[in-house]
Amino acid sequence: MDRLDDQAQERLVVLRRWLHRHPELSFKEVNTAKRIMTELDVLGIPYDYAGAGHAVIAYIEGTDPTALATALRAEMDALPGDETTGADYASVNDGVMHACGHCAHMAMLIGAAQLLKISPPPGPVRLVFQPAEERGGGARVAMEDGALDNVARIFAGHVTHEYETGKIMVRDGSVTAQSDSFSICIRGKGGHGARPHEAIDAVVVSGFLITALQTLVSRESNPLHPSVVTIGSVHAGSAPNVIAEYAELQGSIRTSQPEARLHIHNGIRRMVGAAAELHNCRIDITIRDGYPPVINDSRSARIAREAAAEVVGDEFVVAAEHPSMGSEDFSFYLRDVPGCFVRFGARAPGWEPVPLHSPAFDIDEHVLGIGARFYDRVARLSCQYRDKTPNAI
Repeated sequence: MDRLDDQAQERLVVLRRWLHRHPELSFKEVNTAKRIMTELDVLGIPYDYAGAGHAVIAYIEGTDPTALATALRAEMDALPGDETTGADYASVNDGVMHACGHCAHMAMLIGAAQLLKISPPPGPVRLVFQPAEERGGGARVAMEDGALDNVARIFAGHVTHEYETGKIMVRDGSVTAQSDSFSICIRGKGGHGARPHEAIDAVVVSGFLITALQTLVSRESNPLHPSVVTIGSVHAGSAPNVIAEYAELQGSIRTSQPEARLHIHNGIRRMVGAAAELHNCRIDITIRDGYPPVINDSRSARIAREAAAEVVGDEFVVAAEHPSMGSEDFSFYLRDVPGCFVRFGARAPGWEPVPLHSPAFDIDEHVLGIGARFYDRVARLSCQYRDKTPNAI
């Protein structure tokens, strides 16, 4: 069996809508994990769970349980935000919503679990429902929980409005960018708004840096190496007639090349130092390493491409010309084992594209069956591509 019947498809829709209505933030996916474990219990699939903040890891033995496993991964967490979709299954948890489609990813994996349980694959399959992809690198927690124990290869995917439903994007090499974050803390000298000469205005220094930092990309970076510097948060001031003594800027850096990353890191430090000297104030900067880039290995991408073609047809398997500047903690798994990250078109014909993380983001639920069948096929094909030893990968 490689297809979900109408009843099974409808169960995935019901599951996805329940998950969408009850989103939970990173490392707080308590009820989400309980629902996933309930679904696995119904299917008779064993799993491990160490409690809140951990992964639910399920096991399908396959016909040769001694072989290395293929892992399939879905994320459980949602994002902060107020949903505006107007759907009757919209979030009932104030300030939290599945704006990145993780509810769909979980439903797809449960659908694949059903197919793999009914007709066992050639080798073991590991189903990894991980916490905290959005806000904490939950992949590393899942790995500590044993997600990659005796695993030869791992696959994952993400819904997107970049493509219409029925298309699957498979790409060799880089898929996402390196992500880093930074904080800039400006300490000036507070004072009365009527006497600026007695103060050092942290807001003015903030404005200078917000503009200056953009030139790192527009005037200093190689335009053939995509890079992004974003100031996403600015906090300063307490009253309209008070010159702010303190300001904090928080931002993100996305780079596609190591040399571009190093240049931007150094450039931010250089500009911060110059601004402190120029404005006679103290500025502290902290740059934090984020998620590494997702890099698909060629063999795993070939397996994924073959599986996608079997599910949607060759003409609907697409390859993105350039990597996304987004980031994904799936990259942590790929440091230990080879794998492939794909994208599932989830925009119905006639829909206006809505970006991920938008409060209006929703999916065409026909993608659930496509994703389930893809994961089923990619697991079976992966089992056939390797022997019982890691060197055969």
